[in-house]
Amino acid sequence: MKNILTLFLTVAFSISLSAHAIPNSEKNVLIKLYQSTNGNQWRVKWDLKAPISTWHGIKIQNDHVVGINLSNNNLVGTLPVEITELKYLEVLDLFINQISGTIPETIGNLKSLKELNLSFNMLSGTIPNSICEIPNLRVLCIFTNRLSGELPSEIGNLKKLEILSLLYNGLSGQLPVSLYQLINLKELLLSNNKFSGKISPSIENMKELETLTLSDNKMNGQIPLSMGEMEKLQNVNLSFNSFSGTVPKALAEKKDFNPTMKNESGVPYYLEVIDNSKEGVAADE
Repeated sequence: MKNILTLFLTVAFSISLSAHAIPNSEKNVLIKLYQSTNGNQWRVKWDLKAPISTWHGIKIQNDHVVGINLSNNNLVGTLPVEITELKYLEVLDLFINQISGTIPETIGNLKSLKELNLSFNMLSGTIPNSICEIPNLRVLCIFTNRLSGELPSEIGNLKKLEILSLLYNGLSGQLPVSLYQLINLKELLLSNNKFSGKISPSIENMKELETLTLSDNKMNGQIPLSMGEMEKLQNVNLSFNSFSGTVPKALAEKKDFNPTMKNESGVPYYLEVIDNSKEGVAADE
């Protein structure tokens, strides 16, 4: 009986030691992240000699790193390119830190990623085109950084995307045609950038859209009248652009709608609201 108990304890101890024994390649990536972001000064530090399963913000499943959540943890430094080698990673959340530099060009290698939140950092440069190659991405938040350049033209490839939040950056150019192919998108938050051009009538294809903010950009043209008929659209802010023409009453009655625009000189003006539900009111002219 004693021998059986000893054998049982030995096996149990062996299993506990092997639990969460992630590959050394993944452990080395985590160590690289720690070193690149001044880990010794983190609010909650890692004990690199302790089991990885005890490291703050790390989620392990089936002996692979599937989650990194180090939000508001005083990460200072840059994102190492090696982080894109974590092919089982589903969540990367580095919200509210002081990460500078650029987003790795190979970010698209994270094929299992479902949520990417790099908001409230000091990231600069452009959004890599490869980000459009992450098939299961549902949440993409990189707001309040120093990003510039245009949205990747193939952003519409992110078929499962539900939240796209890029507010408070320096992004510019017209909204890509493919953006309107994101038929599962619920939140599109692009305020306080330098976007130009028009809102495509194809926005009516985004039938799941609940929140749209484009305020404080450089957009112009007629606001599509069909936006007032988007049933799930609840919150809309298009203010402080240079839109022209009229606005359907159904759209103007959405939460947060503000008819205040500004011309090229920064002088404010107001869009006229019409009730196009009445017979005889014309659609887009």
